[in-house]
This record gives sequence, structure tokens and C-alpha cells, in this order.
Amino acid sequence: SPVPEDAPVGTVVALLNVNDPDSGENGQVSCELLGEAPLSIVASPGGSYKVVTASALDREQASEHRVTVVARDRGRPALRSSTELVLEVSDVNDN
Repeated sequence: SPVPEDAPVGTVVALLNVNDPDSGENGQVSCELLGEAPLSIVASPGGSYKVVTASALDREQASEHRVTVVARDRGRPALRSSTELVLEVSDVNDN
């Protein structure tokens, strides 16, 4: 669902659960965001992550933001998986 452009910094826009059934380093997973957007990713306990707003949103500048979420394990060779996340920004009357 769209996030209003006046949402405060730190607003959670997505929750992600990441798991790898392997043991040891092969089962340790990290996530990162690729792309330019006012978003950041924060690790939470239990293999979950939150995608949060990292700066103010402005619908007049961009009505949506696209980033790629990349999950990577610590195995050798490292395995990875990715998906695109689209954040729609809803308008708030600025005047």
C-alpha cells in the first residue's frame, strides 16, 4: 500500500523474513538494498529485516521508488537471491 509523503523518517514500509536452512556460515544471511531511494534496511532478531524510510519523501519529485533487495549467504561460493521492491508515495496536500 502507498506510503504518504509526510511519513516520518524511520517509517517501516516493508517487513522481510529471510532464512537459509543450511548450517554454519552457509546458513548466515545478510541483506542489502541496491538502487537509489530514500530507504534503508535494518536487521531485526530472528532473520527478519525492516525496510524503513531514510529521509523525507516528496511525491512531486518521485511518485514511486524502486530498489532491489539482495539476500546473500556467507557460504563459498556465496549464494544470493534478489527481488524488486516498489514503494508508492501517496500525495498529501502541501499547500
